[in-house]
Amino acid sequence: MSYRGPLLEAYNATKVEYRKLGSSGLRVSVPILGAMSIGDPSWHSWVIDEAKALPLLKAAYDRGLNTWDTADIYSNGRSEEIIGKFMREYSIPRHKLVILTKCFAYIGEDYAYQNDDEMPRTKDYVNHGGLSRQAIFRAVNASLQRLGTDYIDVFQIHRFDPTVPIEETMQALQDLVRDGKVRYIGASSMWATEFARMQAVAEVKGFTKFVSMQNHYSLLYREEEREMIRYCNATGVGLIPWAPLCRGRLARPLDSAETVRGKSDQKVKNDVKQLGYTDIDKSIIGRVQEIAGKRNWSMTEVALAWINRRVASPIIGFSSVDRIDEALAAKGKQLTADEERYLEELYQARAINGHE
Repeated sequence: MSYRGPLLEAYNATKVEYRKLGSSGLRVSVPILGAMSIGDPSWHSWVIDEAKALPLLKAAYDRGLNTWDTADIYSNGRSEEIIGKFMREYSIPRHKLVILTKCFAYIGEDYAYQNDDEMPRTKDYVNHGGLSRQAIFRAVNASLQRLGTDYIDVFQIHRFDPTVPIEETMQALQDLVRDGKVRYIGASSMWATEFARMQAVAEVKGFTKFVSMQNHYSLLYREEEREMIRYCNATGVGLIPWAPLCRGRLARPLDSAETVRGKSDQKVKNDVKQLGYTDIDKSIIGRVQEIAGKRNWSMTEVALAWINRRVASPIIGFSSVDRIDEALAAKGKQLTADEERYLEELYQARAINGHE
């Protein structure tokens, strides 16, 4: 190796691998840092504030974890603001980060405001959400302002909007790419038929197509394998799943204490009977723990070794530097075919979760 000086320092400090995002030329870190847990605790009690978030982001950046996924709805924009503050505070060159954000939701004017169905019926929020041309342009400009940057690396639609013509949505996204505000576009949880229709419109019209799909995927939720993952793999769309550790259920023993989010998040409580708490789920978690013990790995390493082989990069939220290091320890780790079968064989079909 002929590296010297700063290049050698950067090489030695890099603890992640980088992969192409689907068939695009963009490379992202493995894993991707999920910034839903960064923002304002008044939005959700498990969210960490700026004072705790900035050093956490610096630790991630120093280790080479340079791809960060946020959204305008996370703490109603506060997550994006903190990422912007990080770049200014530590004088980070913009090109050294890959920033992903999203639009679709109605964003409250107060950090604590919770999105609900009544917002579009009010004078303050009409036309602020969904995937109309008006809403998309408003959202991207607001995100750029909060981030303090003039472009977004991957701008994602958070959900499908059946109330807006697909042609209108795809034309708006195309115009953002043409204007340089957005480099690539991506999508998040929806039906495979909806995603395929959007890609087809882009193909016919000569518009920019989605390069990524941020879907729900883990050892405990594999419904996406039926259609969405098959479609994405066949068409060169990079998979960057959310909840690859099932909100921590795959990262800790069955008899461990519940996380702060698990205790307080209403959505988690609503999902209790669906994800991570059924008898089958507990058996799968037990097998993750069993393999971890035999391999002398953490449970996180086992769960990530399984999913890392199947996707471009999983999105993981972190609350501490120790959690970052635990996830990065999965780099290069591989399960045997027998171990993978052992983890997979108990799975049973379940209700769709995440498209709402």
